[in-house]
Amino acid sequence: QVQLQESGPGLVKPSQTLSLTCTVSGGSITTVYYYWSSIRQPPGKGLEWMGAIRYDGGTYYSPSLKSHTSISRDTSKNQFSLQLSSVTPEDTAVYYCASGTGLGSLAYWGQGTQVTISS
Repeated sequence: QVQLQESGPGLVKPSQTLSLTCTVSGGSITTVYYYWSSIRQPPGKGLEWMGAIRYDGGTYYSPSLKSHTSISRDTSKNQFSLQLSSVTPEDTAVYYCASGTGLGSLAYWGQGTQVTISS
């Protein structure tokens, strides 16, 4: 059973870069056909898919966030990371990592971590 755990700062100042790490257990991030996604849910709003990194390192991003989003991985630690630059209070949300076989498949989820953008 794949398990994901998000980690990162709970508070980030506006204009800074938000960095979140997802640690994976019970499976490898290089397992063929698996995609590893970052998703968020702002307060009072629905889930928003932000982007994903494929088992071979290929990346995909939401067009609306592509200009300031980056997803990378560390295969030695079985982790992938989200970087969101130039954050504003509108980026306040619960951030999740999720995975599945195929882009858009979200069979496994982390518990989520609250990130607040505020000075």
